[in-house]
Amino acid sequence: MVATLEYAPTMSPFNQTINSECPNLHGKAVTVIGMGKSGLAAARLLKAIGAHVTVVDEQEEAVLHSPISTLTQESIPYVAGKSWKAALEQVDWIVLSPGVPVSHEALVPARQQHIPIIGELELACWFVDIPIISVTGTNGKSTTVRLIGELLQANGKKTFVGGNLGIPLSEAVLAHLSAKEEGRISSEWPYDYAVVEVSSFQLETIQRFHPRIAVILNVTPDHLDRHASFDEYQEAKWKMFTNQTAKDFAVVNMDDPLIAARADSLPSSVVTCSLCHSLTAGVWLEGTAVRARMDGVDYTVAERGHIALRGDHNLANVLAAAAVGLLCQCSLENIRQVLGSFYGAEHVLEFVRDHCDVKYYNDSKGTNVDATKKALASFDEPILLIIGGKDKGGDFAQLHDLIQRNVKAVIVIGEAAQRIMRSLNDVRPMIAVESLAEAIACAGQRANPGDVVLFSPACSSFDMFKNYDHRGKEFKRLVHELS
Repeated sequence: MVATLEYAPTMSPFNQTINSECPNLHGKAVTVIGMGKSGLAAARLLKAIGAHVTVVDEQEEAVLHSPISTLTQESIPYVAGKSWKAALEQVDWIVLSPGVPVSHEALVPARQQHIPIIGELELACWFVDIPIISVTGTNGKSTTVRLIGELLQANGKKTFVGGNLGIPLSEAVLAHLSAKEEGRISSEWPYDYAVVEVSSFQLETIQRFHPRIAVILNVTPDHLDRHASFDEYQEAKWKMFTNQTAKDFAVVNMDDPLIAARADSLPSSVVTCSLCHSLTAGVWLEGTAVRARMDGVDYTVAERGHIALRGDHNLANVLAAAAVGLLCQCSLENIRQVLGSFYGAEHVLEFVRDHCDVKYYNDSKGTNVDATKKALASFDEPILLIIGGKDKGGDFAQLHDLIQRNVKAVIVIGEAAQRIMRSLNDVRPMIAVESLAEAIACAGQRANPGDVVLFSPACSSFDMFKNYDHRGKEFKRLVHELS
């Protein structure tokens, strides 16, 4: 399957150009839809390669001050508000931000005219001449991506870490092109690897995206307010493997039945991971040890007690990250050191503060029911759960048994509050409040020493906050202000 750790070639097995010839957009009229981070990064990249780019957004200028300021400084034309659809006429290409559905009615004429529609991830990958390691799944993506980045960097690999978790891949390409233009570097890339989190929204619009290592962690219902069905959501995830070949690697979680059922059909070399079963090849949990078998050689990667991340769901992320580390020939010593010191991504079961012997945890990135289930299962202490936000169509009743186990009270906020309360109507006490600040105060009043206040919303943030990052930072600010 892969070279063992005893094998130490002078060159990485991935040192090659991984993308086939891609379209030339120089001189082409390209409209970017969406003024978020990925839209702005795509626009700047398009300008850098000589495209005639316009950026549009259906929101009015009054609420787009920051992105419009950026576009103005970059001398990139834009259209905001009601007239944005006109900018889709007479274009050669459209680049779609992840927040805009591919089913948007404004895209129908473009499809009828066979105008190519891609996303920022697809655009950026055309210019990446280093191995891409991509991670998808309903939950755990950000933690796993950051952990892989730490593993590679600890082994002296220069690594870009980004994608859906915050820094668009286009930013890495822009930095490379800028350095080349200024003569600061040769034609070689300043990174050895690009590790990217990829979402179902980004994968909907890929064509040539080709990860050398593709990791799928889990697939559970999510984003059903955007995808027409769970089947459609799943198929978007599986597109990540479309362009892989037998020379590439797929790291898969065999404890997820939906993944296990499709693992044999993948075009790449499959590396399996499991918390529940010993494997003929791959990475698994055996008793208290993380074990691996590669090329018929067995070894212990790390002891569970020496792994800093909390919870079985995070241990599954550790197995996947360790598999990637071994594929990239990271040393066991460095893998163990990183696993013992890595406490996770921001907003993912993030310990915030111990106040009056009550521990506060920020799980703002828990934007679906499955994430909140995993967060609840990570604690044996009594919990005050803060939940709610913008409804994404999840089944909140699935939380019932875990709440009954050790949750002292459920404090509900946001647009989804009434549906959550109906779904969990026999859970007591359940308190609806108007704001996150009120929820924290309510939890604090009911908490006793030794309790945990867990903010794991099981909903998106867009009813009250800009995004989950804004929501999580606000939670942390409010907790730090407790006195």
